[in-house]
Amino acid sequence: MEQLSKQELARKLVQLRKSKGYSQEELAKAIDMSRPSLAQIELGNRNIDLFEIQKMASILGFSIDELINANESILSEPEMMYSTIKKTETLRNNLPSFNTSKFNNTFLYLIEKTAGMPNICEKGVIGRLYLADYNYYEIYESHLSSSRYIKRSNYPLPEGIETIIQQLIKNEYVVRVKTKYGKQIANRIIPLVQSDLTQLRASEKEVIDQVLTQTSNWSLPSIEQYIQDDMPIKISKENEMIDYEFALYRGMPYSVRNYESDNV
Repeated sequence: MEQLSKQELARKLVQLRKSKGYSQEELAKAIDMSRPSLAQIELGNRNIDLFEIQKMASILGFSIDELINANESILSEPEMMYSTIKKTETLRNNLPSFNTSKFNNTFLYLIEKTAGMPNICEKGVIGRLYLADYNYYEIYESHLSSSRYIKRSNYPLPEGIETIIQQLIKNEYVVRVKTKYGKQIANRIIPLVQSDLTQLRASEKEVIDQVLTQTSNWSLPSIEQYIQDDMPIKISKENEMIDYEFALYRGMPYSVRNYESDNV
């Protein structure tokens, strides 16, 4: 029987967890393991012992023999050898439902806050929006701007962003101008109206402000490099959706959640 490698085993465990509707935090609590430890197992960076596999098998409902056999697909089995614990709580949805008003006001807030920063062009604003969105999801496991992101040329772009910007321009909320950044010419967005801050929670505004404070002096190449090394970008495939749950696999210096307090 061909055995799975550590990386293949990790991928199978992630598939199983998601197929049963468990968040990483929920499964970690169910098997009495810290969330960072489970994240490392799912990344293939940490070995998993037989006792831990047995606990996962009991909760997620799979056969250990099938798990470690590379030729078996345990997700397609009609019957499981282990009883599965039924979940009563509502399953977490890591795919946001787009809200035009929420996105526009979040985006406008970022544009306002960066209007006086000459080093930040349109692409830099979008990069900071991505960081705010995925930082917020890592901390609260809910969505901030409601945008879905696609990986394009190793960079996150909100789905339909060009159409959104054109509509903002048409509504006279912003203008787009060409500006010189060093030796390059790039777009810059100038706000014409203020964002509606009633659309932002205090926690959302705080996360955005923290991103802006962290990146205030970064050039475009600096934020591009930083984002390219962020786990959600590294894991995602080009031209595909960037799963928000990938933010839960971050290590230092990207992780923004205090996982120690989660396990108290």
